[in-house]
Amino acid sequence: MSEKFDIVVYGATGYTGQLVAEYLAANYVGRGAPSWAMAGRSEDKLVSVRDAIGAPKDTPLIVADAANPESLRAMVDQAKLVVTTVGPYQLYGSDLLAACVTSGTDYMDLCGEPIWLKQMIDRYEVAANASGSRIMFSCGFDSIPFELGAFFVQEEARRVFGSAVPRVKGRVRDISWKFSGGTSASARMTFEAVAQDLSLVSILKDPFAFTPGFEGPKQPRGNKPVFEEDLQSWSAPFAMAILNTRNVHRSNMLMGFPYGRDFVYDEMVLTGAGDQGLSNAKLVMAANSEKTGPDALKLGDGPSKEERDHGHYDLLYVAVAPDGRQVRAAVRGDLDPGYASTAKMISECAICLLRDASDVPAGLWTPGAAMQHKLIKRLVDNAGLTFEVETRA
Repeated sequence: MSEKFDIVVYGATGYTGQLVAEYLAANYVGRGAPSWAMAGRSEDKLVSVRDAIGAPKDTPLIVADAANPESLRAMVDQAKLVVTTVGPYQLYGSDLLAACVTSGTDYMDLCGEPIWLKQMIDRYEVAANASGSRIMFSCGFDSIPFELGAFFVQEEARRVFGSAVPRVKGRVRDISWKFSGGTSASARMTFEAVAQDLSLVSILKDPFAFTPGFEGPKQPRGNKPVFEEDLQSWSAPFAMAILNTRNVHRSNMLMGFPYGRDFVYDEMVLTGAGDQGLSNAKLVMAANSEKTGPDALKLGDGPSKEERDHGHYDLLYVAVAPDGRQVRAAVRGDLDPGYASTAKMISECAICLLRDASDVPAGLWTPGAAMQHKLIKRLVDNAGLTFEVETRA
C-alpha cells in the first residue's frame, strides 16, 4: 500500500489491546483523526472486537501473529507507529521490535519486564538511531506517571530553589487497582528466567541497568518497611519500583542529566503512622508476593469494567533540597491504573508523538524524556491525569 496507517494497534483482541482500540474508536475517528488499524492473530476475533467496541465497520484489520515473523514484518510495513500490548514481551516482543527497528518504524509498548528491556536497550540502541526508528517502552502506568512525576516536581524545584535537587521520593499514597493475568504472567516469567540463569540477578539489582555507560550513586534498596520522619508515615516496598526507578534514571540520562549525576530516587507505598501503619506495610509486602505466586491470575483474566471505572491512584513526589527544604507535588489518575488509565496513556502517547512531538529524533526513548511537557498537557487534557504542586519549601 502507498499510504501507511498512522497507528497499528497490535494485540487488539487481547484484554488491554481491546481497551486501546476502544479508546481510539471513541476519540479518534473521522475527519482530521489519525488513520489507525487493528491487528491480531484472528480475523474473526478482530471483527468481533471491532463490532463490540463500536468501531466503524471500515476500520482496517490486519492479521499478524507473533509466531509468524513474516506476518509481523508485513504488519510493520503498513504502519508509521506500532502500538503493541502483546506480552509477556520476553516471549512475544523481540521479533516485532526487531522488525520495527529494521524498517525504521516507530514502536510503543507497555513492557514492565526489566530483564527484557535491558537486553533490548543493549541490542537495538545503535540500530534504532541508524534506521530512524523511535522506540518507546513502558508507555502505561509502568512508568509514565512516575517518570513524569519526577520530571514535574523537579521543574517546580528548579523554580523554587533555582536548580533541580539531588533527591526525589516517589510515594504511592492511594491506589485502587487489580492485576490482570497478563501482568502476573510477565512477573512470573521474569522470576523463572532468573531461576534458570542466575547471572540475570545482577540486572534486577542494578538501579542503573537502563543507563549503559553510566552508574550513579548508591540508591535506597526499598526492600523493607521504613518509617519516614518527614512524611510521618511508614512506607512499604512498591512492586513496580524495580522497573519505574530504572526508567526514571534512564529519563534523566536521555535528557542530559538535568537532575544531576548524583541523583537519588526511590518509590515506596505510604501505609500510615503507628503500629497500624507498620501492620499495613507488612500486608503490602505479602500482597506483592501473592501477585506472582501459584494462585495468581491466569493469562486473559482482568478487572471488570466496574472495577476499571472505579479505580484510581494518588502519587506523591517529594523533591528534597540539600538544606532539607522540600517541594511536593501529586500525580493523580481517575481510573484503574493498570488498564483503563493505561489504555488512555499509551493512546495519547501515540497521538502526542504523531501530532505534537514529531520532531523527536530516532532512538530508544522513555516517553517522558521524549515528549516532556507536551505529553503532560495531553494526558491532563484527555487521559484523566492531574499534575499539581502541593507545597513549596
